Amino acid sequence: MADVKSRLTKQEEVLLLRLLGSKRTSLLYKGSVHGFNINTFHYICNRQGPTVAVAYNASGYIFGGFTVQSYSSSGAYLNDDKASLFRLKGKENECCPIKIPVKIAQEAVYDNSEYGPYFGAGSLVLLSDNKAAVATNQNVASYTFNAEDLHGNDQVLTECEVYRVEDVGDIMEIPWRKVAWTAGERLKLMEEIRTYKPYLNNVSQFRVLILGPVGAGKSSFFNSVNSTFRSYVTSQAIAGSDSTSVTMQYRTYEVKNGRDGNLPIVFCDTMGLEEKQGAGLEIEEVPNILKGHVPDRYQFNPSSIMHPNAPGYIRNPTLKDQIHCVAFIIDGSKVEILPENLAAKLREIRRKANLLDVPQLVILTKVDEICSFLEEDISYVYKSKPVEKQMQLTAERLGIPLSQIVPVKNYSSELDIKFDVDILILMAVRQMLRLAESFLDNVPVDHSSDSELYK
Repeated sequence: MADVKSRLTKQEEVLLLRLLGSKRTSLLYKGSVHGFNINTFHYICNRQGPTVAVAYNASGYIFGGFTVQSYSSSGAYLNDDKASLFRLKGKENECCPIKIPVKIAQEAVYDNSEYGPYFGAGSLVLLSDNKAAVATNQNVASYTFNAEDLHGNDQVLTECEVYRVEDVGDIMEIPWRKVAWTAGERLKLMEEIRTYKPYLNNVSQFRVLILGPVGAGKSSFFNSVNSTFRSYVTSQAIAGSDSTSVTMQYRTYEVKNGRDGNLPIVFCDTMGLEEKQGAGLEIEEVPNILKGHVPDRYQFNPSSIMHPNAPGYIRNPTLKDQIHCVAFIIDGSKVEILPENLAAKLREIRRKANLLDVPQLVILTKVDEICSFLEEDISYVYKSKPVEKQMQLTAERLGIPLSQIVPVKNYSSELDIKFDVDILILMAVRQMLRLAESFLDNVPVDHSSDSELYK
């Protein structure tokens, strides 16, 4: 019915969507229009997927229940660990939302043709006795709540609405990036990286600068790449957790191709970025690193920038000494709480890299801490809505295209490698090589030989 409209205000709708973790709902049933009738409710709302029932009373309370399961008049309880009761408005019409998660998932919802929306073992029943009424029982274990807080003990409904929740749940049916999660794909990626050769003869290996906040997993990422090609978990770069940077030197690391030879990539590790000024890597040091003036094992001094007369300063770096790609390592589980000072530092580094035509990639680490599904199976990463949300938020905060953001899980607690973890790591390395190639594309023809580029 085109004229059936939601009673929720825009503000109330926003609050409801936040409680549900959803972006969109569609109104299915409205008691004042369709009748406060149980049969009508099931006729309209069965087989609709996830739904939320919203009740209103004369005391101004707005409350209800949510389930990801679909009603079907089965006569049985629906098992739903995502189900919840909620209140959007309470006393004096104040917007004071509360969410009450299910305690016994096996009793989340009673799906019976003789009842309307029925949550728990009688915790909350809408359309009670086939009329505009609500019944509650706060003494059953399915949900823990106080009836006074939920609806002010006003059990007469002025309205009851049921909405289909369009995009609920953490896992999508179709991944938004397609990946072949097979051992064969892992071997294919490894071979592609092993045999990759920069097209300019005077650059045998691409140099990738790893930058990121303290604790994001910079050194751990290099160790994870090394582990993938060693076929066992190793730890060459110093890694760990501390309030300040564990890495104190500028270090360059080659990745061994098994036990023989090296890969066509060199990782350049630095001090971590810190929120406060005068701590961690100094932003003004970055151009020196990008241009190739900083030698391996240079000891950083946060209070003093490296100058041309400093010991070890490389005065005439060649093309092969330059940084060909910058990889920002960001803790994916903390993007939304990344301090603005740190975000500003990252954006400033991007600006400096752009001025030198150095392409950038963001590696989102710790994705298994973003979504619980990934703790058991990392191959759900591109089906995970929370991961997609964090990647989009990263793109917005750093001003970088989503296509230049890749998720990974570093080896941290594992003793043995896993092919699905390896695949994400290898995809990140392949993307670095591709971006580094574009750096060479921007090198002027008269500078493509092994000559001085920066003075």
